[in-house]
Amino acid sequence: MGNLSPSCIRRKMGTRGKGRGVGFYFRLIAFLALASCSVPADRTPELNPDPSLLYAAHGQPGAWFNPWRGWNKSYTDLFRWTVSRSAYTGQRRDPLDVPRVDNDGSSFATQENSAAVTWVGHSTFAVHDGPDVFLTDPHFGKRALLPARHHPPGVPLAAIPDNAFAVVSHNHYDHLDAYTVENLPQTVTWFVPLGLGKWIEKKGRKAVELDWWQTAQHGRWKVTCVPVQHWSQRIDQWQNSTLWCGWVIANDERTYFFAGDTGYFHGFTEIGKKFGPIDVAMLPIGAYEPRWIMHYSHLNPTEAYQAFHDLKARWMLPCHWGTFPLTDEPIDEPPRELRRVVEQAGGTLEPIKIFAIGERWEIPEGR
Repeated sequence: MGNLSPSCIRRKMGTRGKGRGVGFYFRLIAFLALASCSVPADRTPELNPDPSLLYAAHGQPGAWFNPWRGWNKSYTDLFRWTVSRSAYTGQRRDPLDVPRVDNDGSSFATQENSAAVTWVGHSTFAVHDGPDVFLTDPHFGKRALLPARHHPPGVPLAAIPDNAFAVVSHNHYDHLDAYTVENLPQTVTWFVPLGLGKWIEKKGRKAVELDWWQTAQHGRWKVTCVPVQHWSQRIDQWQNSTLWCGWVIANDERTYFFAGDTGYFHGFTEIGKKFGPIDVAMLPIGAYEPRWIMHYSHLNPTEAYQAFHDLKARWMLPCHWGTFPLTDEPIDEPPRELRRVVEQAGGTLEPIKIFAIGERWEIPEGR
């Protein structure tokens, strides 16, 4: 629709409008043509930075919300997105710059002397800390409902050990994958936000369901569900009928924070105060354009870098890029933009580990 010209409109009028209400078709096509040349205004509601709202009531089973910021997106916005322009309209890169390294996952079969992290792709990390392996938003499937995977997973699904556990941030298809749940070992324990336990259990798997700020003990680990700014929906689950969250996963030696999907909010500062010092912060940096519709629910690289500082974390591990084409920016653009953001801020990339898919990184000792 972005290339509609007056002559094109007239041709459509002549072939499709005849006898069918020419005025209606003209107004419809003119609206789409104008919409395709414009960038809609960002109408994201204002953030209320009161820290007490992070602990406030946030809904009930079947109807959850973010107390600090209202929600005003609709299916009309999705339609406007399909016909409007953004900063990346028309941009295509071939080949895409998404590095990959071979990794058969064999290191998971032996005890890790300290701790190492492997990027499987998108929001999936495999953290190997001492004798344990845990996964974040495990996704080894070929698609996220419709978008196809750009690269195979960084390690084979079969390499994940039987005693692994997993944390799930919410029910969107790029974060919760039925194929993965059904094919990881049945002994994997799944930590999920409120409302997702039954979905996991129906697949014959063990689920531990938590609300924001609740903690469960799993062996030597404390697994805490924390608030983030997002939403939820699947074909078989109504909008916001299940909760969304981030996770703090900690043992006596190290503390990990996994944000899942989130927009920028004051909760990062509170999480850093409550659980710090945080050693590793796994933060999303992709799926942020167009800003007017993604601002509420997805960090852009500037906001992710700020969140890293709010958390006062030692290391930042960017994710949510390079795997599924979800929004307007090319899937290899987020780390490019992050590098520009850090440079413009006068910062350093030293504490930021940008992975290749399949890359294994040993966390340096010391805090």
